[in-house]
Amino acid sequence: MADFPSKVVTETSSPHSQSSHQGGGSLRGLPASVTTRMDMSFVRSIPAMLMVAETVTGLLHWALIAGANYMDEPAYGWVMFVAVTLWILTTILFLILLLSVPQRLAVVPWAMTVMMYNGVATLLYLTAFLTNAATVNVFMNSYFYGHFGAAA
Repeated sequence: MADFPSKVVTETSSPHSQSSHQGGGSLRGLPASVTTRMDMSFVRSIPAMLMVAETVTGLLHWALIAGANYMDEPAYGWVMFVAVTLWILTTILFLILLLSVPQRLAVVPWAMTVMMYNGVATLLYLTAFLTNAATVNVFMNSYFYGHFGAAA
């Protein structure tokens, strides 16, 4: 009987850890395993500052487009679509980079993804600019002649 305490092995576990290890349908163990950490070195970097500036100016851009009467000219719908879509995507990309998702998903080529996003965004902004520049005279002339031409 003197050998009894040295041969006893005890293990303790909780029901939550058993269901998550056995692949049960419970999601209670998920929040404990997911940790979000913000990359504070990214916030102080030049790309992050440029993304914040792009987000602020993008918000101003689509707010100014939305404030105009863009329903009268169908081409402004494209400008509005580009402004809002790229503002949302830039905000999402900033949050992805801020929450260190690239370190967790190393299979995605993040440098190439960000470069392709910026290239596509540049092309879309260029088409929106050209669309806006091509229709602004027609739209403004019809607006001024319609409103001020009748008074003269």
